[in-house]
Amino acid sequence: MSTHAEAEGSSAQDAPTPADDDAPTAPDRTAEEDAPADRTADGGEAAGSATAEGAEAAAEIAAQREVRERIERRKAEKDGPVDSGAKLSGTAAELLAAVRAVESGERPARSFTAPTPPPPAPEPAAPSRTGPAAAPAEAAGPPAAVVDAVRAVLAAGGAPQSLAAPVAAELGEDAADRLREDPWHLLRVPGVLPEQADGFARTLLGPDCRPDDARRGRALTVWLLERAALAGHTALEVPALRTALAGRSVPEPDEALQSAVAEGEVLVFQDALEPAGTDGSGGTGPGAADGGAEAERPVRVLVGLERLALAEESLADGLARLLNAPAESGSPAQPETGGPAAELLAATAAGALVLHTGGEAARTELAALVTAALATGRRVVAAAHTADGRDRFAALLAASDGTVPEGVAVTVPGLLSAAEGPGRDAEGALAADLLVVLDAPHLDVEGAALLVELLADGARLVLGGDPATLWSVGPGRVFADLLASRTCPHVASRTPDPGPLGELTSGIAFGELTRVEAPGKEVVIVPVQDPAEAVHRAVQLVVDSVPRALGIPSEQTRVITPGHGGGAGTRALNAALKERLNPGPGRFGGFDPGDCVVWSPAPGRTVPGLVAGADAEGLRVTSTEGPVLVPREHVERTVRHGWALTAHQAAGHRWPAVVVVLPPDAAGALDRAWVYTAFSRGERHLSVVHGVEQALSQAVAAGAPRPRTTRLPLLLRGQGPAASAEVG
Repeated sequence: MSTHAEAEGSSAQDAPTPADDDAPTAPDRTAEEDAPADRTADGGEAAGSATAEGAEAAAEIAAQREVRERIERRKAEKDGPVDSGAKLSGTAAELLAAVRAVESGERPARSFTAPTPPPPAPEPAAPSRTGPAAAPAEAAGPPAAVVDAVRAVLAAGGAPQSLAAPVAAELGEDAADRLREDPWHLLRVPGVLPEQADGFARTLLGPDCRPDDARRGRALTVWLLERAALAGHTALEVPALRTALAGRSVPEPDEALQSAVAEGEVLVFQDALEPAGTDGSGGTGPGAADGGAEAERPVRVLVGLERLALAEESLADGLARLLNAPAESGSPAQPETGGPAAELLAATAAGALVLHTGGEAARTELAALVTAALATGRRVVAAAHTADGRDRFAALLAASDGTVPEGVAVTVPGLLSAAEGPGRDAEGALAADLLVVLDAPHLDVEGAALLVELLADGARLVLGGDPATLWSVGPGRVFADLLASRTCPHVASRTPDPGPLGELTSGIAFGELTRVEAPGKEVVIVPVQDPAEAVHRAVQLVVDSVPRALGIPSEQTRVITPGHGGGAGTRALNAALKERLNPGPGRFGGFDPGDCVVWSPAPGRTVPGLVAGADAEGLRVTSTEGPVLVPREHVERTVRHGWALTAHQAAGHRWPAVVVVLPPDAAGALDRAWVYTAFSRGERHLSVVHGVEQALSQAVAAGAPRPRTTRLPLLLRGQGPAASAEVG
């Protein structure tokens, strides 16, 4: 990598000492890392977070109910349960027995679903837009009487009054009684910590509050699984969950798990692993028992949340439906000539589920597939992770065919909410013969389940994306699990990304931080010694050096850094960039007209835009998805300045120039996927403000991202062809 250090000098400022909660966030702290506002210790932010989630997800929740009903009907049509678990013992056997007791009616069980809000959607619907500015989402909050009753209970327990509305929304009309009966229900509100719930319970219950209270153990079990979902897991193994409960001062973790299962708060699963003595492909190896005796079949016992279990099993059912669909005489497209796209066309003609991997340049092959399918009269939809990705793909289609039919290029959120795309048929299925999903690594398990369920029988699905990028913000690793399962054809593109930037990122994908020649200053390295210097040099690059040397305006450059906090996190960088690029008093929630911002209607979804103005109704933003009106009560929680982003926020977007800031205190937050994602966001130029020394090359060489526990590979076992096609 060439190291063209900038000539302009600067004196390093004194670096502020970051607080512990402002340390750069690890890249896999997905939903929390990208949450648009900090969560304060008194739970006040949690109140707004829950209210905003209900407001902005309301439209899609209604749309998803019909989809989820179809999911449940499909599951009900399956054969009866398979008797298993005979070889379990100890806690695993007790947990399984508790589940069966609940299912048989021997033990009482409460419904897991809260009375008012269904599980939050992975990609909420965009607000309807009816004019020059979007109308705010209408939210029918809980009745005032219910909120007042909850407020009285919170006051008795010394909890913040601001939690009244979110508690009422979470627990329903009898929220006050439920909270008084079980103070640890407070943990159901996003942002509330166990220490806060324990303090509330001590005040409310007095001497009756004990660490071994079964209610506390159940609440902490659910809370830990929700935290695991934020880190990408769809379930946790029993030993890991038991250890986590013990770390939260639960005296008898096994009893807490059994109580949570018996009360229907969580579900337990046993997944059979490969039998001992097999070679992993069904053959018998040297360790097999003699005389035809059945080999011991190990199992993995997992505990998970009902909503994630439903999504993962529904996704597996939907993928199996595609994999086992009978061959049809017609096909979406037939290859007529050779070339990079011919293998993809042939694979799609032969199978209903195809995976396609490659970088940005490989999207031309997906565009060729869409163009060929449209030429045969097929109904085609191509869905990207972001509006920027949608527009870039539409440009590819226009370049190859000249015209792009309306409704072909869409976003995944728009498709799920029916705001974009061809609409639904009488059965509620997507009116499409072929669905191409771009940026598939960013699909979480809930979003993927909804997409697959939308497909009518006979439709085909192509999942395309770059496997080297960061995984989804939400739980699961759908694309990686499908690649590992080898259950469907996989076409690996041989089309490399061009130029020095393409050479650099291609090397990173294979674990090598290579030196590249950059005669046009496509890659620039700027060494720094501390966070303050990193901020100074990043601002210098955006405001002066890149526009002067390359002619790229400041508004077309973005800064990417590992976390929101710390001396060179997004907060510090955005403050410095605002001071230089758009100084102002920040009269509306810290924002002024012309500010570059990102709007996050839900964790994991980032919509870039510019502040157009503000009035009594809220903040008006001109975004990549059109005009948006952010209600004033949501601004603090859902809008951030957007000159500097995290890699998760930047995923799915590209800009002419990108400045990646790696301050010394961010070394532990780096891994290969983070580096690859950050470095590949620039189209023409990449500057690296480098302060981590050897940690960068070590992170690239180390490779594997942080593991996630998922059930999809085992649920897919036995589906599809015995050996998948690997092309390219």
